[in-house]
Amino acid sequence: MNLFNFGIRWMISVQTLPFIAASALNAEDGSVKTLHIVAPSHCAAFEERHEAWLKAQAFQAKVGQYARLPEGAALFVVAPEKAEDPSVYGVLGTALDAGDWRVALDGVAEEARSAVVLGFAMGAYRYHVRGRDAFVARLVVDERDAGALAFAEANRLGRDLINTPANLLGPVELAEQAREALVARGAAVEIVQGDALRTAYPCLAAVGEGSDRPSQVVIGRWQKREGAPLVSLVGKGVCFDTGGYDLKPPAGMLRMKKDMGGAALALAVACTVIDLGLDVSLEVRLGCVENSVSGHAMRPGDVLMTRSGKTVEVGNTDAEGRLVMCDLLTEASEHTPAWLLDMATLTGAARVALGPDLPALFANDDNVAEIFCESAKTSADPLWRMPLWHGYDAWLDSKIADMGNITAKPMAGAITAALYLQRFVPKGQKWCHIDTYAWNDASTPGRPEGGETLGLRAIVGAIAKLC
Repeated sequence: MNLFNFGIRWMISVQTLPFIAASALNAEDGSVKTLHIVAPSHCAAFEERHEAWLKAQAFQAKVGQYARLPEGAALFVVAPEKAEDPSVYGVLGTALDAGDWRVALDGVAEEARSAVVLGFAMGAYRYHVRGRDAFVARLVVDERDAGALAFAEANRLGRDLINTPANLLGPVELAEQAREALVARGAAVEIVQGDALRTAYPCLAAVGEGSDRPSQVVIGRWQKREGAPLVSLVGKGVCFDTGGYDLKPPAGMLRMKKDMGGAALALAVACTVIDLGLDVSLEVRLGCVENSVSGHAMRPGDVLMTRSGKTVEVGNTDAEGRLVMCDLLTEASEHTPAWLLDMATLTGAARVALGPDLPALFANDDNVAEIFCESAKTSADPLWRMPLWHGYDAWLDSKIADMGNITAKPMAGAITAALYLQRFVPKGQKWCHIDTYAWNDASTPGRPEGGETLGLRAIVGAIAKLC
């Protein structure tokens, strides 16, 4: 990865993250404290030197132990085989005392530094509608940390968007936030709305007709160089999902501000790809809509036209995400990308199958799927492959249209949703679909309760392998 052009970006990122640039410190400033990241085998020297101090804290040289040292230093014990997993360091985001901290690695590979920086930022993150307070503890970073800072900034952006209440982030606001983030990175951005949107994306437009807040489609384009392989990203940006006429119960509607989590993830991926300067051409399409109830809303039984010319019978207005995505997939495929990747909070069935922590990965190419699964493993950012089982394809058939948006079967919902999307991907086009939860139900180290960019590192790592 070429990080040379990332120099300005990482300085900007420091302003919104719990870091301070080394260049901003006085070289003779003795107030900076040291955070020692230590392998268990290297704890003996600290125990001998600070025996009484550590005994007072009941310190044991076990993985996950954190202890304060004299003169404001601290140590944190990690297993060398887990040292490159950012979540390991999430506890440090709230554990460190106030002040600025340098990272020192003791018995741990230098590659772990990036995981420390990213994990610290992920753990320190908090969202509030009035903005975040100044960070109490900060890590000192420099050019070595550019890659970690790219991921930290993208993770912050995605979390902020998902966490923002729907009254403050509708389709227009989401589109504008995406435009600002992409333009700041040198991408060309087009926003399609109004009659132009209805013409280009008729099925997507139908989803948003029930809302007073107008739908938007964001199209961003960036390339590292002429002729670089094209990666096309598509994100579901349903800013709030009532379910439409098939209204959700109150409990099911409570977190529906997060139904734009696919768009937030796609945007986070795009920003990271650009900030890292990956050798690709990039297109990103975000469908920003609201699924509401009104006299203009689509109804169960309606038949919708899609951009592809295929017709869809609406069996359930709460299966709206696939109606948003199909037009965008059709348009993205028209440019014949090397890889087409879509991200969406698409089905509750995926959560029933895999729970909240494992995004479901569907792919029509085994080699591509293997790249994503291997990247997920090496980045400690899990994805789990699910089958595109074509034995269920006929379940989507309709008697009056080319297909329905749901099936009559009460099972395999994540698979049939993926099969629906695949109908809008041309034969031979390499394609992946990620069904994500985009949310942490409870706070764990590095993952505070709220919005989450699940799969960010795995996806970017896979795209880097395409280079």
